[in-house]
Amino acid sequence: MTAPRTFAIKSFGCQMNVYDGERMAELLGAEGMTPAAPGADADADVVVLNTCHIREKAAEKAYSEVGRLRREDGSRPVIALAGCVAQAEGAEAKRRSKSIDLVVGPQAYHRLPEMLREVEAGGRPVDTDLPPLDKFAALPRRRRAGVSAFLSVQEGCDKFCTYCVVPYTRGAEISRPIGDLLDEAAQLVEGGTRELTLLGQNVNAWEDGSETLATLIRKLAPLPGLERIRYTTSHPINMADDLIAAHAEVPELMPYLHLPVQAGSDRILKAMNRHHTAADYLRVIAKVRAANPAIALSGDFIVGFPGETEEDFAATLRIVEEVGYASAFTFKYSPRPGTPAATMGDQVPEPVKDERLQRLQALVMEGSRRFNAAKVGTETRILIDRVGRKPGQMIGKSPWLQSVFVETDAKIGDMVDVRLTAALPNSLAGELLARNSKQAA
Repeated sequence: MTAPRTFAIKSFGCQMNVYDGERMAELLGAEGMTPAAPGADADADVVVLNTCHIREKAAEKAYSEVGRLRREDGSRPVIALAGCVAQAEGAEAKRRSKSIDLVVGPQAYHRLPEMLREVEAGGRPVDTDLPPLDKFAALPRRRRAGVSAFLSVQEGCDKFCTYCVVPYTRGAEISRPIGDLLDEAAQLVEGGTRELTLLGQNVNAWEDGSETLATLIRKLAPLPGLERIRYTTSHPINMADDLIAAHAEVPELMPYLHLPVQAGSDRILKAMNRHHTAADYLRVIAKVRAANPAIALSGDFIVGFPGETEEDFAATLRIVEEVGYASAFTFKYSPRPGTPAATMGDQVPEPVKDERLQRLQALVMEGSRRFNAAKVGTETRILIDRVGRKPGQMIGKSPWLQSVFVETDAKIGDMVDVRLTAALPNSLAGELLARNSKQAA
């Protein structure tokens, strides 16, 4: 076969996969390849399916995507199965689908160009090794930078929640050296990034000797041109006091915290192997709110975990009401092959899970509406990050992570001052403040 010239990368699932997709694009770009036109992935020479294994039947969905890439004339692109499904399936993926040309796990994708050359030579390579940090040393310098960018600081997980595949697909917890992170952050900011989101499966477990996530944030904050810092996803048992204090003391650290609890019942939390109780979680929330009363809180919830009773579910509803989340991600429990929960007895019937999920989502949505409504009349700064649908309309992100619609001639990457004027179902509307024109002058 001839050397491929165009590529498309389809990333599914978490923000870590989005980051990995961006880095793979940089790798292929460094090889002289160019991205295919948006929506024309089947016409690309190479398609990378960067998969997620967090959902039930994730592998089947990945293979369905593979089949969709066959063209009308019967030909197809070179197909690379990457991400967590690739890690979980390994060589089995090639046996299940002869259309898959290479399989590469999330810790080995730095070898993607080399593996494509093996495909050109007639091979069908597989690499699902989990070498700690090898990929970061092999990745090219960050050359593409958006207004908002992800920075992967920590990967893997040692918590072994009974429902989760991450320890098996991403490996043990590893932290990147602080020097490497400061260098990569500086590259991004020099390229135009105004907002950095620090990523990790347990991002607040990041450490480098005596350095903690809080000290990393404090060292990133002075970067010239960096306006905002966020981090996700955190575990309650790693919310250290110095990190909580940073929410009061570092202006660049946005007043937003995504802190999953998963359930409100201690019995279910123990069955999930979450390492904390509902009271432990609420104590952390109280500390965070004491440090920064304006903070927006987000969480993750799983309903219908094996053995969950109506009483257990009622405890989850109580914790949602007590915390008052600005937003939350809600899921029905689905078995992940190879996890302890998949073989537990007393699996909750699907209709029961459906009904509980609807009740939970209604409560979360009501909390989100209340939070947004309370912001109406507030003056704040937003970071313009995309163009709206209406003439003259731009969209920016508030400090609390809501989208804000505003009429302005500001450009993507600008910070503008607005007064929030209306709460929409999942966003806000705003109007420019007069001080914007004074600043421009």
